[in-house]
Amino acid sequence: MIVRTTDEITGTEREVADPLGNWVSKRIVLGGDGVGFSFHETTIAAGSVNEFHYANHIEAVWLVEGKGTLLDRETGESYPLAAGSMYLLDGHERHTVIVDEQMRMMCVFNPPVVGTEVHDENGVYPLVPVPVGDAKHRRD
Repeated sequence: MIVRTTDEITGTEREVADPLGNWVSKRIVLGGDGVGFSFHETTIAAGSVNEFHYANHIEAVWLVEGKGTLLDRETGESYPLAAGSMYLLDGHERHTVIVDEQMRMMCVFNPPVVGTEVHDENGVYPLVPVPVGDAKHRRD
């Protein structure tokens, strides 16, 4: 069993900030935990426009606070976002998140991130394999 709080993650290597200051990701569950996914709490600043593309991951997002717009750059469609909204990037869609009110969201990634990833110039997280033997709770 793993039990963690966001308070204990704050200020550690599990808290990753955007170099531009637009978002902060608290990585609660990582690849090294050996459960097959990662789980993050991400906060995105009001007034920011964020381009993402998870070419190597499937991401599910549940917005628990805030308001904004999700733009699917593949189709041009846009979707209003507010607390209770969920979106699933099951086709590796290039997307933009436009934030009207600070957003706090819970995110699940598959395959899991290892914790050091930040978005590259295309908004992509690199696919970083979990080092062998790194998982605390590996299910063999």
